[in-house]
Amino acid sequence: MQLSRSMCGWSAQPGVSGPTGGPLLHMGHGRTQARDSIPNLIPAPPLSRVPLQPNFQDDQFQGKWYVVGLAGNIISKEDQGFKMYTTNYDLKEDRSYNVTSTLLRNQRCDYFVRTFVQTSQPGQFSLGNIEAYPPLQSYTVRVAATDYNQFAMVFFEYVSQNQKSFKITLYGRTKELPPELKENFIRFVKSLGLTDDNIVFPVPIGNASRGEERGVWD
Repeated sequence: MQLSRSMCGWSAQPGVSGPTGGPLLHMGHGRTQARDSIPNLIPAPPLSRVPLQPNFQDDQFQGKWYVVGLAGNIISKEDQGFKMYTTNYDLKEDRSYNVTSTLLRNQRCDYFVRTFVQTSQPGQFSLGNIEAYPPLQSYTVRVAATDYNQFAMVFFEYVSQNQKSFKITLYGRTKELPPELKENFIRFVKSLGLTDDNIVFPVPIGNASRGEERGVWD
């Protein structure tokens, strides 16, 4: 589907190839794909160690978020410097979300669209139509903490080819967050076994809708 002129200012063929490509899974293109095959990735924590936002309010969580911070076992400092992008959560009548990430790639806007389906635990989601995205075996999204109007920390976990990877995204309603929120994010991701080398903060640019695609999954 060809998209018309958008907030990024270009017409673009959207990259809706799904969670095995584009911004959904990988970061750093070939470098990360190579890391994906390395058996000594930092193990993903059990979901029981990942907090779940109490009394999650799906209607308040919807809307546009800026990707302010990223951390994960397939992310490293060599990925530092990529540009900030946005992810929009659009709540549907069935309480699932249409999720759209908007990124700048090769001077055009690409849109990566997927569906997050509510599970029996409010604030935890699975990927809709996962069968369309081989070799993906599972994909879990868990809102760890949010105040809805300023920040959110969201945990992502996926299994592909029997290997489990995970990532935590620090979202902001604006492209800048107070230092204490970034410090809380760093403490949280380290509590899950990650190190400073696994944490990056995307670079804000003039139009923060223009995220430069570096293969980030979220």
